[in-house]
Amino acid sequence: QVQFVESGGGSVQAGGSLRLSCAASEFTLSSYTISWYRQAPGEVRELIVLIHSGDGRTTYADSVKGRFTASRDNGKNTVDLQMNSLKPEDTAIYTCAADPILHNIVVLTPRYRGQGTQVTVSS
Repeated sequence: QVQFVESGGGSVQAGGSLRLSCAASEFTLSSYTISWYRQAPGEVRELIVLIHSGDGRTTYADSVKGRFTASRDNGKNTVDLQMNSLKPEDTAIYTCAADPILHNIVVLTPRYRGQGTQVTVSS
């Protein structure tokens, strides 16, 4: 059974760190473009990180660049998002997503997505 399971998240004070992970089963992440996106209450979904298939090159939105780091572990078939220097405006539900086609990731209609996890940053 195909699964894409998220873990991590929670609550932290501003300036703190959190780590999110997504574990895939029955599909190989290195063959997929992977993204993390987030959605705050009343806001549109924001694509914050892309991990490109193959070489694993990463692209970050300006809102998280320099603070967040995404990585892929091919051996474990997992992806992680390390979030440092968190700000209250980072509060949102974070979701990992994967699709073999980049366009589907960009338009937020991925083949696979995690269940979403809440990140709350207090000031």
